[in-house]
Amino acid sequence: MLLYIDPGTGSMLFTILIGVIGAAIYSLRIFWIKFRFKLSGGKADTGRKKIPLAIFSDHKRYWSIFEPICRELDARGVDVVYITCSSDDPALNCPYPHVKAQCFGTDNKTFSHLNFLNATILLSTTPGLDVYQWKRSKDVQWYVHIPHAASEVVLYRMFGLDYYDAVLLSGQYQAEGLRQLEQLRGLPPKELVLVGIPYMDEMAKRLQEAEPLPPHPTTILLAPSWGESALFGVYGGRIIGLLLETGYHVIVRPHPQSFDSEKELLEKLMKEYPASEQLEWNRDMDNFQVLRRSDLLISDFSGVIFDFALVHNKPVIYTDPKIDRSMYDAWWMEDPLWTESALPRLGRELTQEGMTDLKGLIDACLTNPEGEEKRRQVLEETWAHFGEGAVRTVDYLLEKYEELTKTEEEA
Repeated sequence: MLLYIDPGTGSMLFTILIGVIGAAIYSLRIFWIKFRFKLSGGKADTGRKKIPLAIFSDHKRYWSIFEPICRELDARGVDVVYITCSSDDPALNCPYPHVKAQCFGTDNKTFSHLNFLNATILLSTTPGLDVYQWKRSKDVQWYVHIPHAASEVVLYRMFGLDYYDAVLLSGQYQAEGLRQLEQLRGLPPKELVLVGIPYMDEMAKRLQEAEPLPPHPTTILLAPSWGESALFGVYGGRIIGLLLETGYHVIVRPHPQSFDSEKELLEKLMKEYPASEQLEWNRDMDNFQVLRRSDLLISDFSGVIFDFALVHNKPVIYTDPKIDRSMYDAWWMEDPLWTESALPRLGRELTQEGMTDLKGLIDACLTNPEGEEKRRQVLEETWAHFGEGAVRTVDYLLEKYEELTKTEEEA
C-alpha cells in the first residue's frame, strides 16, 4: 500500500531535509575554504563567483512585474541573473543582453538552488522567505521584496515579509502596516522605500499608445481570486448564470492558481457554463487586452481590481466574502485595513441580496458620474511616483549595491 503524506507534513519534512543538507554542505564549504586559504599562503579565495544582482520569480506570470525593471537595468548596462520556476517563462527568451535567465525546474529544485545562492542582492515578489522551503542563503547580503499588486501587503500569508531586508512600496499605508507588524513582533525595522509601481506604469503607457477599440457590446469581466474566501468559494457558479441573464457579454478569468488548487471546481463550472458567443473563459498570461476590452469588473479581494480601476479608469463591483484573517498578517492589525476604505471608492459592493438585481447594480456603476473622481483619490494614495517606478527601483538597487560592496571592502 502506498504511503500518503499530506502537503503540510511533506513541506515540513522537506524543510528539515534541506536544513540538514544545508548545514552539512555549509560545514564542508567552510572547511574547503579554510583549506584553500592555507594552501594559498593566506590569500582569501572562496572559489565561488558572487552574483551582483539576482531576481527570483516563482511563476512566469510575474514577468510583467520584472520586465520594466530588467529593461531599465539592461539600458544602464547592469548584468542581472533572473531565476524562474517556469520553463516557459518569457524571461528565458527576453531580448535584453544583460539579463541572464535560468530555470532549475520544480519549485523544490529552485528553492534548493536559492538556499545556497551567492549574491549581493536578490529581488523577488515571492513572500514567505525563511518561513517554508525557501531559506535565506548565508551568501546573500540583501533581500528585497517588491509587491505584485497595488494593494495591502499585510494580506500576505502570515510572516510573509518578516525576513526581507527591504520592501519597495507604492503607498504610505503599506509602510504604516509593515511598521505596525514590526513593533508588534519585535522585529528589526526593514528599509521601506516608496518607488511606485513599475508594472502599472508600463500598463498605463501601453494603454496610452494603444489604438482605439472597435465598437463592441457591453462586456463584464468576472475575475475572482482563489480559495474558500474568494468569489467562487462564497457565491459558487450562480453568479455566472446571473451575468448571462443580463444579456451582456461575459468574460470569466479565474486566478491562475485556481487551475491548480481548485481544478475540480473550475472543471465543474466550465462544464456547467461552456464557452459560447456570449461567454468567454480567459487564461491569457498577459491580462492587458482582456482588461481593456471590458467595461466593468466583478472581483473580490484580487489585486486586479486596482489594475482595472486605476490604470483603465473603469468601475468595479467587489464582493465582501468576510475574509478569515487568521492566516494573514492582517490578523495582527487592530486598525481597519486601507482596502476597506478604498473599495467603496472604486465601485459598489455585491451582497447576496444584491444578486437579485445584478443588472441594475451593473448599470448603476456604468453610469455613475462620481466614480472617476473617487478613483483618482485612491490612485493618489496607492500609486506614488507615477511613471517613475522602474527608474526608482533600479536607482535603489544600484545605490544599495554600492553601499554593500563598499562596506564589504572596508571590512
